[in-house]
Amino acid sequence: MGIAVEFNPDLALRSIYEYKAGRRKIEECLPEKLKVGEIYNFLKSGQRNYWLDGEVPLLETKGNQKLSRPFASIIILEAVHFKENAEIWTKGKHQIVEVFNGDKIEFESYARVGERDV
Repeated sequence: MGIAVEFNPDLALRSIYEYKAGRRKIEECLPEKLKVGEIYNFLKSGQRNYWLDGEVPLLETKGNQKLSRPFASIIILEAVHFKENAEIWTKGKHQIVEVFNGDKIEFESYARVGERDV
């Protein structure tokens, strides 16, 4: 028996339409409008670890690791593990650093473009 922990280099949330259709909680979904400086709550199933010491991309997931390009750069302010109905969850807060509006590549793997030496 092991401990199932997932390490995530990004924060991948569902479309807001999943909440509007009643299939997801609001914290599991991307906010309708992303505003720089705003702090939002998030909720993910499972015990997940996030990098808390810098910017990470905010993505949309359709599940099964089907991910979009980044919508924004965020800082994860906190991440807490808890159990509800015998299921493990991770909840937390993230703050928007920059919202992306185009096809420009903003991240290479885990790092913002131009932030690391190659």
